[in-house]
Amino acid sequence: MRAGDLDQRVTVERLQGGFDELGQPIESWAPLFTCWAAVEPLVGREYLAAAALVAEVTARIRMRYRPGITAADRVIHDGKVYGITSVADVHSSRRELVLMCRAIG
Repeated sequence: MRAGDLDQRVTVERLQGGFDELGQPIESWAPLFTCWAAVEPLVGREYLAAAALVAEVTARIRMRYRPGITAADRVIHDGKVYGITSVADVHSSRRELVLMCRAIG
């Protein structure tokens, strides 16, 4: 991985749970960190599923290794929200992470 390839800022967020003053559960997304990454759109396709037209955009996000990122987290890039579908430690070397993501919303 070359440092020059990591030319876009992304923020990784994690869902936080808690309770408000009335004891009602609340969930909100809190940023874990912001870093430089390479965001590569992979597929833009529309397909018919269950009689409804669904648009799907998939991206690969490469960044330096950070421990603890899971598929339950999400990534914000340039105002677009991506749900993480898989996290891969390239060559198990703890140098680079590849996140396979799907656009949300």
